[in-house]
Amino acid sequence: LVIQENADPDVCRDLQTFFERLVKEDPSLYRHTAEGPDDMPAHIRSALTNVQLSVPVTGGQVMLGTWQGIYLFEHRRRVLMHLAGE
Repeated sequence: LVIQENADPDVCRDLQTFFERLVKEDPSLYRHTAEGPDDMPAHIRSALTNVQLSVPVTGGQVMLGTWQGIYLFEHRRRVLMHLAGE
């Protein structure tokens, strides 16, 4: 889970390519493969990125920078949003 530039779609593609090169989905590289070839790579990617983010919301609007977006680099995961405030 990362906040990153979102204006240029190449940023998302480059991030995805980076993680695919860094953490290969090759079952021969891992012992833990019970849930499929993407399972252990997803655990490693999760260890390299955030598992939670705090993002301010004002007037019902997510307060990200003009060019920012939120990316989730995981597999078969649900996203839970917890809102706290007045």
